[in-house]
Amino acid sequence: MAGVKFWGAALLAFALTPGSVLAQTSTATGQPSKGEAVAIAGDCVVCHSLPQGAPNAGGLKMTTPLGPIYTTNITPDKDTGIGKWSFEDFDRAMRLGISADGRRLYPAMPYPSYAKMSEADLRALYDYYMKEVKPVRQTNTPNEIPFPLNARWPLAAWNWAAADLSRYVTKPNLDAQWNRGAYLVQGAGHCGACHTPRGVLFQEKASDESGASWLTGFNLDNWSAPNLRGDANTGLGRWTEADIVSFLKNGQSRFGTAFGTMREVVEYSTARMSDDDLAAIAKYLKSLPPAFPSRELAWVSDDTTARELKAGHFDQRGSASYMRQCASCHGVDGKGRSADASKPDLPPLAGNPAVLDPDPASLIRAVLNGVPRLGVQAGTAPDWMPHFRTWLGDAEIADRVAFMRTSWGTRAGPVSVDAVAKMRKATDPQEPLVLRMR
Repeated sequence: MAGVKFWGAALLAFALTPGSVLAQTSTATGQPSKGEAVAIAGDCVVCHSLPQGAPNAGGLKMTTPLGPIYTTNITPDKDTGIGKWSFEDFDRAMRLGISADGRRLYPAMPYPSYAKMSEADLRALYDYYMKEVKPVRQTNTPNEIPFPLNARWPLAAWNWAAADLSRYVTKPNLDAQWNRGAYLVQGAGHCGACHTPRGVLFQEKASDESGASWLTGFNLDNWSAPNLRGDANTGLGRWTEADIVSFLKNGQSRFGTAFGTMREVVEYSTARMSDDDLAAIAKYLKSLPPAFPSRELAWVSDDTTARELKAGHFDQRGSASYMRQCASCHGVDGKGRSADASKPDLPPLAGNPAVLDPDPASLIRAVLNGVPRLGVQAGTAPDWMPHFRTWLGDAEIADRVAFMRTSWGTRAGPVSVDAVAKMRKATDPQEPLVLRMR
């Protein structure tokens, strides 16, 4: 799953780069109110805040092929925020993508997912923003998409042709926990915005489990958002419900750790959700059948690589490079380093879905730019990973990543030098820096 990260091209193209800002919390009991719980599930604060700015006051720059756009102030300030909005205004923006002044919202705001939310949850969310969030006087930054590409009328046509704006309908043949999980994944959690492939109009190809493409993975903003179906290698087929809950709560499971844009989702959304809701999400995800049953055989560990490395044999390209700078953390056996195998301090590479993914984008990007440590779970979360773009050339990174993808029983395929070069050019060398409001 992911936060609000919609992408596309032409008039509907956006690639979001989320900020990292803590939400305002909570009631006197220390527990979030109902409305704040909805806001946490929707991860609203991440996109509507600057890294060092006031929560929910907007201003985050989103780079698009047509020019930058900026998120808006959603605090209850009456002049610069949404303080004058009625519930009807708020509901129309959340479910239909129409602002209080009648302007169409870009689908960077995932209103096709929020459309599935219940009126009760939307009213609670409205009350939270109007009564619990501190008003901040901060004028919205004008978007920088030039004329005529800034015309918004095509968005009405896009809604008609490509968006499913229906509410979630309970499945009476399935239990309450399953329905709760489906509602969260499809609605407030907007998981499909990242994990479902896009069609020719850059719409999600499916909006729920009835579609064959639902949550089958997608390359988004140079990350490979993984398959969340029941596939053995690249999906959640080997995961238990407890593994999924651990990953969403702590940013880690025995299969790997959260990195890329999923870090913000864990840190500011799922780590703060209730255990009951996380269990419901896990139950729903585990109910999804494999998307590619004929393509995948379950990964089986192979200790050949470990024996070769221990013996000092580095005939395989990338093996010497891996041994010098990766094995101390991830092990010669690729199993990572941990005192508790269920909660690895440093993630395994052997059997890791990100390594097994047919698309090597996430692995290339992690090696190039590193992985910052999760902040909210700093006491238990995996350690940070350094970046290697400064010290390694494209060919050595390609060899190292290819070595990881062809070792310990993994047969995920080669990695081209050109793919590394393109990733180096497309991504930010400052990515490893952790920006958090303190």
